[in-house]
This record gives sequence, C-alpha cells and structure tokens, in this order.
Amino acid sequence: MDNTLYPARANLFAQIDRRMEAFVGKLLGLGREEARAVQKGYFHEHGTTLKGLMLSHNVDPYSFLADVHDIDTSVLDRDERLRAALRKLPGRRIVFTNGDRPYAERVLSAVGILDCFEAIHDVHAMDYNPKPDPRAYAGVCAAHGIDPARAFFVDDMAHNLKPAHALGMATAWVNNGSERGDHGHHPDFIDFEMTDLTDWLEELTA
Repeated sequence: MDNTLYPARANLFAQIDRRMEAFVGKLLGLGREEARAVQKGYFHEHGTTLKGLMLSHNVDPYSFLADVHDIDTSVLDRDERLRAALRKLPGRRIVFTNGDRPYAERVLSAVGILDCFEAIHDVHAMDYNPKPDPRAYAGVCAAHGIDPARAFFVDDMAHNLKPAHALGMATAWVNNGSERGDHGHHPDFIDFEMTDLTDWLEELTA
C-alpha cells in the first residue's frame, strides 16, 4: 500500500519517521540522532521498527502503531484514475501491508479507493512477522484462500517480492525511489517494473 497505491512524493513516511524517532527517543531516553539510528537499525534488520521494538523492548504493538500513525493524510489526493483502473481488474483485490488496519483505512479513504478492496491483511494478522518474512505470505494466502499461481503481487520494496515469487506469484516492483526500495533487487524474482502503478494499470486495462 504505502508508496504503491499513492505516490512516494506524498512522503507520508517522513511524518511517520519523525514520530517513530520520538517514540524510540522517549522509550529509551535517547536524543534524536541516537533514536533515529536505533529506529533505522530495527527497520533494516527486522523489516519494521515495530518488530525490533517488540523483540528488544516488549513494546505493545497497538500503542506503538496508534502513536506513529497519528499523521496528516490530507497530503494525499483522491486518485480517480487509479480507482477506475483498479475497478477494471478481474478477480479480487487485497491490501497486504506491514501497517495496521486503521492506518490503512485512513490512507485508502484519502485516496478514494477503500471500497476497491475486499480485505486488508495487516501486521496484526501477520502475527507481527512482517514482509518479507515468508510466514507473512503463507498467512495471507491461507487467510484469504489465495492460490499463489493465480495471484499478482505489487510492492515498492524489491526484496518483498522474492518470497511472493517463490510461492509462484507474478510480481511487480513499483520503482519510485522509496527508502531502500531497491534493496535486494534482482530480476530473477521481478516480473514487471514500473515507476507509477496508475499509468501501468491504465495501459494494462485499456
């Protein structure tokens, strides 16, 4: 969802980053730079800052996510083009996000596409084993009756595509400059590459 169903230039993660730094700083009694280093270390090692904080400091995930997702989503614009393109796709559409449902619903509502999706599979549903943990992918398939061989997975983080491809999914990388978006990039597990999902979907469904 993030930086995939809305443009990376909206920079929601800058807001979230600041709130995560503040949370880590308050929790551990660190200054801003030290807190940022810890936060990024957890993000890079575990896929999410939350996972690192849960493992190392027993942080409550609901409290953390409510705090760091308390951001201004008015920076997002409604995307009628994306809405129309999503509506033209056959089959089911499911959001698979390392965020939580309340945040995802706010974002999707701001973009005007919440009702384009039948389900949101969030980090709570993943039992806090976020993408790219293979357990997250097995879990979303089991929970929603997804046949990987008939599924198409889209993400802005290249390394998140590898487990999906291993299951037999077709994959697409939205290469739009997201932080660490190209980390672990390899053409062996990326079937399609684009800079803008809306443009690509419009061409696909034309």
